[in-house]
Amino acid sequence: MLKKQPISVIFAAAWLAILLFFALFGPFLPIPDTLYSFEDSLSVGIFSQGHILGTDSNGYDMFAQLVEGSRYSLLIAGISVTIGALIGSIVGILGAFKQGIFDRIANALFSVVLSIPNLLLSITLIAVFGTSPDPSNPVPPSRRLIVVIVSLTIVIVPILGRIARSTAISWSNRDFVTAARSMGMTDRQIIVRHIVPNVMPALMAIAFLAIGVVIVAEGSLSLLGAGIGEKTTWGSMIARGRSDIEYYPHILFVPIVAVALTVISCNRLGDQVRRNLDPREARL
Repeated sequence: MLKKQPISVIFAAAWLAILLFFALFGPFLPIPDTLYSFEDSLSVGIFSQGHILGTDSNGYDMFAQLVEGSRYSLLIAGISVTIGALIGSIVGILGAFKQGIFDRIANALFSVVLSIPNLLLSITLIAVFGTSPDPSNPVPPSRRLIVVIVSLTIVIVPILGRIARSTAISWSNRDFVTAARSMGMTDRQIIVRHIVPNVMPALMAIAFLAIGVVIVAEGSLSLLGAGIGEKTTWGSMIARGRSDIEYYPHILFVPIVAVALTVISCNRLGDQVRRNLDPREARL
């Protein structure tokens, strides 16, 4: 099966598999603690002795931060896209199939959310629900994490909902759906057996793209000081390393390369998933 796949797809799948391994088994790997400072090895470069990716200006091991960052970055992206895809696909498919007032309201809500700049929406929600007016009593890190996930989920829902809706509309007008209805199948049976399986390829392809979008959005929030706070993500690594780019560029480039490879891999894998699941549509 792998021999039939393009080499770019194999590399993309391998990179995402490595990240998933780091995210799941990172705490059990023999790597330093992310908050342990190697005071005798401040800002050492890549492939230094004992530090394959070097250290930052505080002496923290870059590889250890990259591993922990993969856990939280993938956690945020995975949960946000999964919940967003579930809500968006249900609303989009039901709206496309049923039409009427439900579809008009859902489409209007999608348009309203999409008209608001993504970062502005996320920052507003984080400022209201993820920060405390009392500096001496900060919000728990778990609450900040949940607010970030919810804010990014709200951004993802209309994107995937629109894709599900437009794809469902195109399939609901096909002859086999009309034939199924004439044979006495209920709307629920038609949706489950005919609409959902044909909507899934397009939805999965966009979902892979959305994972990359969420990772970039989380990085942007961290750069603006609205990330998840104490936890290490690739975005927080970029935020901390931006001031060292002139003298120690590897501190900034390591997380940037990780984000870039992940986004490219998600895009490539999503495109290939759609081609494999629906070769007829891929040739159009």
